Amino acid sequence: MPEQLVTWNEGAAKHAILDFVARTCAEDSPEVVPIPHRVAVFDNDGTLWCEKPMPMQLDFILRRLAEMAETDPALRDRQPWRAAHERDYGWLAQTMTDHYAGDDTNVRTLGAGILAAFANLSVDQFEADAEAFLRSTRHPTLDLGYLECAYAPMVDLLGYLRANGFATYIASGGGRDFMRPISDEVYGIPREGVIGSAVALAYTADEHGGAITRQAAADYLDDGPEKPVRIWNRTGRRPLLAAGNSNGDIEMLDFTQHRDKPSLRLLVLHDDGDREFDYVSGAEKALDRAHSEGWTIVSIRNDWATVF
Repeated sequence: MPEQLVTWNEGAAKHAILDFVARTCAEDSPEVVPIPHRVAVFDNDGTLWCEKPMPMQLDFILRRLAEMAETDPALRDRQPWRAAHERDYGWLAQTMTDHYAGDDTNVRTLGAGILAAFANLSVDQFEADAEAFLRSTRHPTLDLGYLECAYAPMVDLLGYLRANGFATYIASGGGRDFMRPISDEVYGIPREGVIGSAVALAYTADEHGGAITRQAAADYLDDGPEKPVRIWNRTGRRPLLAAGNSNGDIEMLDFTQHRDKPSLRLLVLHDDGDREFDYVSGAEKALDRAHSEGWTIVSIRNDWATVF
């Protein structure tokens, strides 16, 4: 049998994964879990692909907001159009820091701008724009195309789990419809396996089969306590494995517990400033929980033989 997880270094994290899969999947294991119950869920930004200096979808959104501010000067005095127009990334960074600290004042302001930016756009057009952006844009510091910024060890892990009968899903705070066009190509996860934040949608009939358009209202934000709800809605299962990297993933990781089955909770630690980025902002509470409850911490610096 070929070596498993070749992009992972030998160590506690790799051993925990291999041991977990052996316990849940080996036919002679006393803890073997039937295939229909083998569900694994993964956050996306910062877990499956790079999220610094800003998440890719935020880059996509800011470019749209900046275009709107160029067309309508009156928007330049309002957030978030002002931040986009002035390239005030400090305001945006503080917004996310405040969010993970429990203050969503500016997140609501940003959210309102995001909803307005793509309101009344058909889902087909939004998807085409998102896919074109992801395929044509390069990361500002890594000299990689955005689609090359997926973490090779996590892609390796996804394939390893599927080879052992797991159904793999993305459960992200990012937009569901932003990730769907490329999820199969990049991760091997079909579009129906993408769970993410969504806006309200409306259907209008016409002679061509009708159209679904995005509305200027949120449906749900798939973050924090909403993640377990959306995972259950989509899968009808409590996952056996979950992987995240931030405070917004705590509830998802908590939900991945069973009284009668093994489970594995992975927390990706960004501690490699040479090959990627080094930061813990937005993950402080998750790291405390990982240490106190025995979650498996995946160190990018120590556990990954390669990053991209």
